[in-house]
Amino acid sequence: MDASLSGVDAVFLDLDGTIYLGGELIEGAEAFLERCKEKGVKRYFLSNNSSKSVKQYLTKLHALGLEATEDDVLLSTHDLLAWLTANNITKTWLVGTEGMRSMLEAIGVATMSSDPEYVVLGYDTELTYDKIAQASIHMHAGVPLVASHPDMVCPSPDGGLPDVGAYLAMFKATTGMDPTHITGKPNAGMILHKIEALGLKPERCAMVGDRLYTDMAMATRAGVIGVLVLSGEATRGDVNELPEGAEQRPTLIVNSVDELLR
Repeated sequence: MDASLSGVDAVFLDLDGTIYLGGELIEGAEAFLERCKEKGVKRYFLSNNSSKSVKQYLTKLHALGLEATEDDVLLSTHDLLAWLTANNITKTWLVGTEGMRSMLEAIGVATMSSDPEYVVLGYDTELTYDKIAQASIHMHAGVPLVASHPDMVCPSPDGGLPDVGAYLAMFKATTGMDPTHITGKPNAGMILHKIEALGLKPERCAMVGDRLYTDMAMATRAGVIGVLVLSGEATRGDVNELPEGAEQRPTLIVNSVDELLR
């Protein structure tokens, strides 16, 4: 497979570090999305970043001049909601943003329960000491933890910012507890649910992202083409350090989406 992505029916695109950095589009991203439309390649935006709701993501994408609908956006929060529903969890203590809170409460999950079944951890860019202190108290009392995704850093133009993985390290140091479950990438279901709903074959789909341990690992697990872009977190040096046969190894490496579908 080369950068033309010949034979690919759909691309699943990470956002942070792949389509934009902070509030700026990555050079060539808009033209790449136009090529998707011209060539009839379906495109979906898929992010582990659980700090925003779907509506907030759409607001950001539209402000950047990109076309998108609710069906185009797949978040780790969706995977988390599915997990909570499957396990009949309705009472939680949330360490997450108001956008994430709105998505949980919309399906009937309480997020500030005094007797939670789970502490739920998302990428909280509105973090307060009260949230983490109360979460720690619940965890010391034996309440288990579930996290929306494992990303250690969120890319930004000024360098990596602390993400859920960093918060998990803090809770581990504070409580000695690891999460019972982590949703989002690299779980294969994050992408396979949509591929199956579309009636597509995984081998004719591509995951395009900037992280090895989430984007590329999920691509391998799901049986899709893994395209690593060097516009975000990972570097060629990181790829070279991977052991032979590692699930994080990409099918293809490009500098950015600007090189794809040409």
